[in-house]
Amino acid sequence: MDLLEREAVLQDLAGHLKVAVSGRGRLALVRGESGIGKTAVVRRLAQLADPQVRVLSGACDPLATPRPLGPLMDLAPHLGAPARTALADALTGTCRSAEVFDCLLADLNAYPSLLVVEDVHWADEATMDLLRYLARRLPSVPALVVATYRDDEIGRTHHLTGLLGTLAGYPWVYRHDLLPLSRRAVAAMAAGHAVDAEQLYRVSAGNPFIVTETLAAPAEPIPASVREAVAGRLAGLSPTARMVVDVLAVLGCRISLPLLAGILPTPDEALDEAVACGIVRTEGQTTEFRHELTRRAVLEAVPATHRLRVHRQVLALMRSGPVAADDLALLADHSEGAEDATAVLEYAPAAAAHAAASGAYREAAVQYARALRYADRLPAGQQTSLLEGHSRACLLSSRLDEGVASRRTAVRLRRALGDRLREGEDLRWLSCWLWPAGRTTEARQTGLEAVRVLEKLRPSRELARAYLNLCQLACHEHEGPAVTAAYAEKAVALGERCGDPAAVVHARFHAAAARMLSGGAGREDCERAVSGAMARDEPVDAGSLALTTCWFAALQRDGARTTAAVNRAEAYFLDHDLLPYLLCARAWDSWGLLNRGLWTQATDTAQKVVSHPGSPPVGEALALTVLGLVRARQGKAQVGPLLEQAASLVDSNCLLDTGLGWEARVEAAWLAGDHELVQAEARRGLAALAERTHPWLSGPLACWIRRVGGTPPQVPAAEPYALELTGDWAGAAARWDALGCPYEAALARLSGDAPALHEALAAFEALGARPAVARTRAVMRARRIRPIRRGARAATRANPYGLTNRELDVLKLLNEGLSDAEIAERLYITPKTAGHHVGAVLTKLGVHTRHEAARKLHHPEP
Repeated sequence: MDLLEREAVLQDLAGHLKVAVSGRGRLALVRGESGIGKTAVVRRLAQLADPQVRVLSGACDPLATPRPLGPLMDLAPHLGAPARTALADALTGTCRSAEVFDCLLADLNAYPSLLVVEDVHWADEATMDLLRYLARRLPSVPALVVATYRDDEIGRTHHLTGLLGTLAGYPWVYRHDLLPLSRRAVAAMAAGHAVDAEQLYRVSAGNPFIVTETLAAPAEPIPASVREAVAGRLAGLSPTARMVVDVLAVLGCRISLPLLAGILPTPDEALDEAVACGIVRTEGQTTEFRHELTRRAVLEAVPATHRLRVHRQVLALMRSGPVAADDLALLADHSEGAEDATAVLEYAPAAAAHAAASGAYREAAVQYARALRYADRLPAGQQTSLLEGHSRACLLSSRLDEGVASRRTAVRLRRALGDRLREGEDLRWLSCWLWPAGRTTEARQTGLEAVRVLEKLRPSRELARAYLNLCQLACHEHEGPAVTAAYAEKAVALGERCGDPAAVVHARFHAAAARMLSGGAGREDCERAVSGAMARDEPVDAGSLALTTCWFAALQRDGARTTAAVNRAEAYFLDHDLLPYLLCARAWDSWGLLNRGLWTQATDTAQKVVSHPGSPPVGEALALTVLGLVRARQGKAQVGPLLEQAASLVDSNCLLDTGLGWEARVEAAWLAGDHELVQAEARRGLAALAERTHPWLSGPLACWIRRVGGTPPQVPAAEPYALELTGDWAGAAARWDALGCPYEAALARLSGDAPALHEALAAFEALGARPAVARTRAVMRARRIRPIRRGARAATRANPYGLTNRELDVLKLLNEGLSDAEIAERLYITPKTAGHHVGAVLTKLGVHTRHEAARKLHHPEP
């Protein structure tokens, strides 16, 4: 397993080792907080060392009375007889330490060596002296000495500080800091686990030990191993230092030192002790725990009465002065901890509104939920406002079930209050979010109800938005340009009258999108609308439009446009913390990667969506469908359960609307050789589409009927499907090639002549599409087309990855860092064919990048 974000330090250490064993010894100090991965790094260095290099490893222990020369005792069995004898005599008092040091130095001079001394922050004085002795003499010794220590436990008075000062003047001593993992690295570690990667990063602060232990026990709020590690570090604290740590745990995140002094008299010395043990850290006039999970482990052990007392002290102290907006969340937290309901209702809604205004929707949802726990004492109108705020914050932080539930309750309360305007607005919002929840039928019914309620009142911005919602639903459900345009006209007219320019832009966008999906113009209008909304910094509106462009580009099988749309959308969603939009964009991205024949990348992207606990059902269903279809195309098992799971997340209309769900079931039946099921499923899908106009949905279903010998009904079909349905397989294949869809191009060529069948077979083989390869060979046999290769060539079978000779050539050129165009020139093939070969190599090697593929050339696996 690779060590994430440790490549640079490993490269540096390997360079030190190479220089050192040549006779110019070095000392490397590897430092970082507890759990940062120092041991993992030095162990990997030992694995990377040349077999001719002797590896010696010892460690210091956290003992009340450290072992004299403890690390040397660990590695003694691997030393020569003189060194072993000198060490044994020193421990019995018959030999001086200096003689041991001389014998060890002589031993290191005899063999190229890597000497590792771990955890020197726990070292005894004799070990410290040994390091001083060796460091001074290393330049003429063929050895690299690596010493690790926790820099978060080294204070001004720590005994290691003196040694580090001594070493500072030696130019052959190098220092390497191990930093916490980045968000990206934590997300990579969390991939495949049902955890929120962002939340994991927040509670771990990127500490690899905490990340690993949390992933190993995701159901535990605090893993037992983390709890025990924290308890072990607290055990050595004095009572006053432990009191400071307990109070800090109750206080929460970053705490000002003046506030701490207001609760505890003269905390400075005790705080210094807590900092020295590595639990907390100070920066300027603030202090905080190094990791949120550590704070939670400490808080868990603080008695409830002590917590209550501290919360009340802090609340009183903070309320005695002016309250800043940034203090609202802390005040709300201490209000609830102090069991002061009145204070909770004062500060929690204000904290929620402040968080939402800042785009921190997850935090806003938490604060609204806190206020709602005490809202029964509020008037119904105020309760409803809290529910509406909670719903919006939940929906934008990808907690759809909670958000939908709060909005339903708000609808009932507004109706009971007789507030028809707000009732209609709540119905509209409920309809908007039922669609990504996969409940498209209910979304339409609720949207129509919102319009009925609002049409009975005077014209309003709320009614314009309700018409816009129906316009969006008509576009998303592919009811055709005419229906979408009718709703768009109403929304535009009322939006202009009521001064809602965003509604006008949205309505025109969806009218243009509906025209585009039906084969007409409109793409430029859509692009202008998205760019304009992003420029005006309207996060929710711009996010909705950007996400729709991702979906429709994937639906039209346009690889280049899908990639561009997803890249733009992802950057915007990350900047504005729009988690549900981000997850859906990645689901569409997985579909785009599937279309381009990049199945390994498609699988990885889809798996990340599926494993994220906040994925909206519509995005998760699409990602599951991609996973199932890749498995089907590769001839793997467990296709049916994945497709059934996808279908269970959303209603049947949503499965059809999103574009891939129904078609995947049909293709899986074809790959399994069940032509009757292909026809039945395809005709069911076309029957469900009878009231809609969408050539990219009906076209593929009609083609599948034709491919198994049936006669499809006359239905709207997008260009590549229309060409195939009229028998122009060459035109269809050429169009798919232009769109960058190698698998679909190969399917079209199955209806072609002998050269087309050979080309289809080569494409399927390059993609690793085993069932399609078998179907193609069967067609060739039936048509007496020779020659037919049965199974892999001997060279392919001999290769551990099953690469063909041509793919091995491509892999070697990838190792040279060549582009597709350069590979094509070197092998006398087209760049497009080179791209297909590169995709096949990546798929067979199970890697994501060209660099990773090149590494496999040097480190093959059985």
